[in-house]
Amino acid sequence: MSLEQSAIESAPCMGRRPEASPLPPYLKETYDWAYLDSRNLKWLDRPLIVSAILWGNYRRLLNATLAEVRPGQRVLQPACVYGDFSPSVAEHLGPDGHLDVTDIAPLQIENCKRKLSRFANASTRVSCAADLRGGGYDAVCCFFLLHEVPEDYKRRVVNALLDCVPPGGKVIFVDYHRPHWAHPLKPVMSRVFDTLEPFAKGLWDHEISDYAREAARFGWSKQTYFGGLYQKTVARRPASIELQQVS
Repeated sequence: MSLEQSAIESAPCMGRRPEASPLPPYLKETYDWAYLDSRNLKWLDRPLIVSAILWGNYRRLLNATLAEVRPGQRVLQPACVYGDFSPSVAEHLGPDGHLDVTDIAPLQIENCKRKLSRFANASTRVSCAADLRGGGYDAVCCFFLLHEVPEDYKRRVVNALLDCVPPGGKVIFVDYHRPHWAHPLKPVMSRVFDTLEPFAKGLWDHEISDYAREAARFGWSKQTYFGGLYQKTVARRPASIELQQVS
């Protein structure tokens, strides 16, 4: 889901609850039908629908995300995700871990809170991903968020999430990617993006690391899936001992 704006300059991601921000105009204009309409939420929020939208790759991408986090870790999810993504992460983290889910839209948070009601190790709150700062998260799972925000927000979100992990932490971005030139679905997805996802092609033209203010301070790795249509890009902040060895 989407996110946005409120200026919490030095507030940590955890422990302080920021005031709810007004929904940004682009979100209401572009994604009202998908994320702000309770009638559509009822049929969109189903694993089968999510799997269809991702051409049958949902489980594969979910498992690729889970492979990056370990039970017992503290994990931030900076936008709600339809389907069973959040319950799957919370279950994977186990009782000693914690999942913190944020989203700019109260409707999405209420829906996610319902799905996580049986997990004592999960929390939800209204907040914007572009303004999260600090926090002691071991990992951040950014699952199909960046393609939904304009270019300036992509930069804000990427940098805010990188700021949420300490040395040794990582940010996992799973999202769209430019497919192979001969991919049979490339023209289809191009049309879908032009019609329904006007900000998605930014990820066809840029690496996620291009949006980072200090990309060189992180170790970056990327893996693509389904003919390059999807990517998992991981940004890892070097541990303190690694920084000492470099210096």
